[in-house]
Amino acid sequence: MFRTSEVKKSKTFFFAILLILVSALLSSSALQAQSVYQYPITKSEIVYDTLHGVVVPDPYRWLEKQDDPPVIEWLDKQTQFTRSILDTLPHRDEIYSQLKKLYDLTTISSPSIYGKRYFFFKREAGQNHSVMYVREGSHTAPARVVLDPNSFSADGTVALDWMHPSLEGELIAYGKSEGGSEISTLYIRDVSNGKDLDLTIPYTRAASVAWLKDMSGFYYTRYPTPGTVPAGDEKYFRKVYFHKMGDKPELDREIFGKGRPKEEWCDIEVSSDRQYLLLTASLDWTKNDLWIREVSKSGDFMPVAEKLDGAFGGDVYGNKLYLMTNLNAPRYKILTVDVKNPKQENWKELIPEQKGVIRGFRIVGGKLVLLLSEDVVSKIYIYTLDGKKEKEIPLPTLGSVGGVNGKPDGDELFFSFTSFFYPPTVYRYDMKSGKSEQTDKMEIDFDLSAYEVKQVFYGSNDGTKIPMFIVNKKGVKLDGNNPTLLYGYGGFDISITPAFSRGLYVWLDRGGVYAVANIRGGGEYGRTWHEAGRLEKKQNVYDDFIAAGEWLVANKYTNPQRLAIQGGSNGGLLMGAMLTQRPDLFKAVVCQVPLLDMLRYEKFKIARLWIPEYGSASDPTQFKWLYAYSPYQKVKDGTKYPATMITTGVQDSRVDPMHAFKMAALLQKANSGPNLILLRVEPKAGHGAGKPVSKILNEQTDIWAFLLWQLGVNKHFAEK
Repeated sequence: MFRTSEVKKSKTFFFAILLILVSALLSSSALQAQSVYQYPITKSEIVYDTLHGVVVPDPYRWLEKQDDPPVIEWLDKQTQFTRSILDTLPHRDEIYSQLKKLYDLTTISSPSIYGKRYFFFKREAGQNHSVMYVREGSHTAPARVVLDPNSFSADGTVALDWMHPSLEGELIAYGKSEGGSEISTLYIRDVSNGKDLDLTIPYTRAASVAWLKDMSGFYYTRYPTPGTVPAGDEKYFRKVYFHKMGDKPELDREIFGKGRPKEEWCDIEVSSDRQYLLLTASLDWTKNDLWIREVSKSGDFMPVAEKLDGAFGGDVYGNKLYLMTNLNAPRYKILTVDVKNPKQENWKELIPEQKGVIRGFRIVGGKLVLLLSEDVVSKIYIYTLDGKKEKEIPLPTLGSVGGVNGKPDGDELFFSFTSFFYPPTVYRYDMKSGKSEQTDKMEIDFDLSAYEVKQVFYGSNDGTKIPMFIVNKKGVKLDGNNPTLLYGYGGFDISITPAFSRGLYVWLDRGGVYAVANIRGGGEYGRTWHEAGRLEKKQNVYDDFIAAGEWLVANKYTNPQRLAIQGGSNGGLLMGAMLTQRPDLFKAVVCQVPLLDMLRYEKFKIARLWIPEYGSASDPTQFKWLYAYSPYQKVKDGTKYPATMITTGVQDSRVDPMHAFKMAALLQKANSGPNLILLRVEPKAGHGAGKPVSKILNEQTDIWAFLLWQLGVNKHFAEK
């Protein structure tokens, strides 16, 4: 202790000592988090890359080798640490119980009609997966089970990935995969007896299938057998083959793909009139080529759209090819042309670009049924085949339409509808009478009138108006202190539309506010909106999301200590950018199956498919874009980061888990504040598709318990 006389004699000495102490505290701030949470020790082995003259250090390159024993040991310790936190959080049992009740609500899909068969999916309480049923002759006929994915495995980790019935619904080609890998094997199910034929075709990830009418064979897409191409390339080189029923798969004839770029994505389908094959191929998320060929003929496909700056989809009916395209129409338009002579000079505009984005069309009952999105809200319009608008199908509220289905010569149109507070409901629309009726809906046992939603438009930093939905229980006070969760995605032309979310009620019932920002990079306003948030313009996505958080604070919904954010996949990249660009704006972050090292992302799994969206670090100009925001490279020692949970699945075949591993290790080292950094790794799971409800319940319990804890919402449990 200093004596008073000595302090008076030397103030300079006192302040010098004070500065030394402060400096020592600041220099050791990186250890502060370690003093609160004892993270597993992670060794640093720095690898230096020189990219276009820039030296880039990577201290955790060794974590990229997921199957190496040291990495497995590290993951085990991280999981033990994570469970030691999450398993002891308050009210976990109550959260799980509420979620279980919500996930036990029965859901049913809109039917798809093949011949006189109506196929639909239904999941009931206690089931891990939805079951596929069929009704014969009518949508009201008794239903029977056709495919039950719950029988594939005891723990629900073998999933039904996709399915394609034959034209009359006698057979179903379907794919199943293990552990969330999405690396499907194709099977054929006989609908009449529920048994599989003696045929399996592996490596049919996300397959498209086009059946011949007589079921003598089908066209399909698949990938190379490992070992037949250089290591790693088996994830690419998607091609079209023809399988003749009764033949061995190795005899299947290659139809399309020889000599094409390995990253090209191709699909094949049969037109509604069953007379034509439609073949598409794309290297870019904004455009594709389209070819057509009569089913009854062999040989080359006839080009419809090649090397044009736009996306194309089509259908054939009455000797006309109907085209949906965003060529010179960012929000899409409908064209028509003689199917025998579909050259571009013969195209005629049938339905021009609309105020909203045309999301798709179907030919039903001799009419064109258009699905549009206007300010992120669905609309359905009926047009004549010569392009005259007849009517709009009324919808119950502002929400989202999906599962639009009907036959070209039929009188009934089916679709599903949902919104934030409107449970998934199936509607049947009579094309002759113009009347709608509910055929199925999710039955709930709580009062949805207790909640409210509104849409606001806020300005991003460049003045662009961005829509945002805000959801909460009625009576929320704008006092700047509400726990608020902000969600975003912003990429790949994907729109985030209003939908009924079961887990959300855990949050809303405890005073939480939920916001969805429809930021650029998505498809909410068409191609222009998408392109404003990709490649060199990717920073717009992050600016839009930051502006959403700032708007919620400025308008007294919340404050930075009560604001959390969430996103997955491309949205996980968004979360990484928020962590590194505005760590001061958010209290907690849930970063799911993320991309985070954008200088190396393209080297793993199927990520070369995303170069048109992000760019490539191998290109000197695109490297600059990526390096400017790549979250892994932007983590700084001594920064106070928000509480963060990073999630991944060990069998994620889209986004490599290395992103989550490396970022968690780096944040745990760099964080100077008291907030927790957690890595949650799910075994026998992938990117999310096909995940059994049992795993979803556990993951959702962890996420909501983490958020409620970090934003101090536990007191609301006692008040309920």
